Amino acid sequence: MSSHGSPWPAEGARLVLVLLVLGALGWILGSVTLGLLVGALGYLGWNVYNQLLLERWLREGRKLEPPASHGLWGDIFNGLHRLQQRQRFRRKRLTRILQGVRETINAMPDAAVILRGNGEIQWWNVAARDLLGLNWPQDEGQRIDNLLREPRFGAFIRERHAAAAAITVASPVDEALVLEIRVIPYGLNQRLLLARDITRLYQLERMRRDFVANVSHELRTPLTVIAGLAETLDDMVPERLPEAVRPLALITQQTQRMQRLVEDLLMLSRLEMEQKPVEPKPVDVPRMLTLLAEEARTLGADKRQSVVLDLDRDWCVLGDESELRSAFSNLVFNAVKYTPAEGRVIIRWKSLDGGVRFEVEDTGAGIPAHHLPRLTERFYRVDGGRSSRTGGTGLGLAIVKHVLGRHGVELEIRSEVGRGSTFFCTFPASKVVDCSRPAMTGAGG
Repeated sequence: MSSHGSPWPAEGARLVLVLLVLGALGWILGSVTLGLLVGALGYLGWNVYNQLLLERWLREGRKLEPPASHGLWGDIFNGLHRLQQRQRFRRKRLTRILQGVRETINAMPDAAVILRGNGEIQWWNVAARDLLGLNWPQDEGQRIDNLLREPRFGAFIRERHAAAAAITVASPVDEALVLEIRVIPYGLNQRLLLARDITRLYQLERMRRDFVANVSHELRTPLTVIAGLAETLDDMVPERLPEAVRPLALITQQTQRMQRLVEDLLMLSRLEMEQKPVEPKPVDVPRMLTLLAEEARTLGADKRQSVVLDLDRDWCVLGDESELRSAFSNLVFNAVKYTPAEGRVIIRWKSLDGGVRFEVEDTGAGIPAHHLPRLTERFYRVDGGRSSRTGGTGLGLAIVKHVLGRHGVELEIRSEVGRGSTFFCTFPASKVVDCSRPAMTGAGG
């Protein structure tokens, strides 16, 4: 529209002027009505003509300049032309931005695939073609789980995940390639699938696991021989060589510590390399914890510790008994080791809404908050000196984390310096069974 204000007053004045002139002419010729009618029809014809120009201009759409006109219609044409120019400018700018974004995504080494909410493919970058085998244009609109026929991936893509959730699968293009895939919700019912080639990291991790497992296995024999010889010498030497008693005791102590370390390393390696899921069998946790409490009382007898049991004996869980015993015993015996004389350790197995919780509470020194996130790392120690004195290997909580992870449970820790610590995990109702009916596979709790 006109930059000088509304064109309607001028257009109204122009119409009035035309009618006055033609009315006066009609009066001179003897018919004012005819003059006004001619003026009105002429004004109407002018508007119809400009409407035809507007319709043709909009229909053709390729003409850059608006039709030549005056008055109100000239302002309309010019205003529409300015809007058209601004729209073209915005479209070109958005096109450049979109092109830049696509070029950026195409330059990424990771595969990126835009999915609709139902898993249909909208767009993908060059890396997705190389890593996932997507082909243009035949794969557009296809469901991603129909093209990547990996059962675990199909289950993964049908679920809703946070950005941190990921799955590791072999590439459909080359089975030697290992991909880490994440699915991130965004926008209006859309998802972004990101696939990263982690083959080298996977191989390095596998080499590390194999190395640790092999070295640990090879150490078992020489350590057994050293322990046997130390025991034999301990029976023979003291009478003839009393000064050798202390060195032999140190040899025996450190050999036993190395044997515990090797056993923990082998256990951790086995858990890491285990591909098959846990076979769900009923595990009588109350009975297991009762036996562990007796062992804990024996372990803490010298420090006059009290070990308290608080058990709901109605509920068992589905899982692997040996793995769960390893995890629970690590937590219970750790509590005994790090609780001072005359302290208390409480073992709980209690039903909650939606599951059953296992909990070990102690009255030890507590753990500073900044250590808590790293407690389950291998060989991480809050106090290295104390761990050495108690014979800890630094692998116990890492084993606990892996065992619970294989059972779909997460280890949680609460601790306050000077007031003790609580280690706990909650088994969901889907993994809880009635101890009186061990064959049952439904939920309890």
